[in-house]
Amino acid sequence: MSESLVIPRNAGRKEIYEALVPQLNALLEGESDFIANLANTAAALKEAFGFFWVGFYVVKENQLVLGPFQGPIACTRIAFDRGVCGHAYQTQQTVLVPDVEKFPGHIACNSLSRSEIVVPLFGSNGEVIAVLDVDSDRLNDFSEIDAAFLEKIVRLLSV
Repeated sequence: MSESLVIPRNAGRKEIYEALVPQLNALLEGESDFIANLANTAAALKEAFGFFWVGFYVVKENQLVLGPFQGPIACTRIAFDRGVCGHAYQTQQTVLVPDVEKFPGHIACNSLSRSEIVVPLFGSNGEVIAVLDVDSDRLNDFSEIDAAFLEKIVRLLSV
C-alpha cells in the first residue's frame, strides 16, 4: 500500500470509516512490528477525521503507558483504576464519554478535550494489552458508529 490514504472528504463518519478500514488493513497486513502498527493507526485516524487527540496506551509495568499518538502532549502513565482509559482497561469494554467533565475520575491531560472514546485492544491470550484513546475538542462527538468501527480497527491490531 502507498503511504497515503484516500479519504472521502464530504462524507459522513460511517462512509469515512468504510473507506479507511480496508486501507488500514492493507497497511498493517504483513507488518509484524506492534509499535509501528499502532503509530500508523493513530496517524490514519487523525488524518481521516481530524480528531483532537488519537493514541494508544500500552500495558507495561502494571499501568497504562503512553504509546504512539497524534496530537498535543499527553499524560505519560495512567493507573489501571484511573480515568476513562483505566475504566476501559478494567471493564474490557469500549467506553464512550459524551462530556468528560461528567465522567467521575476523568484525567484532564489537556483542558481542551471535551468528549472521549476508549477501546481496549486484546492480545492472543484475551488480556487487554493496550487501549485506543480518541479525544475530541467538541462535546458529544462520538457515537455507536465510532465504537463499532474503532472496535473493528483495534481487532486489526490484535496480536
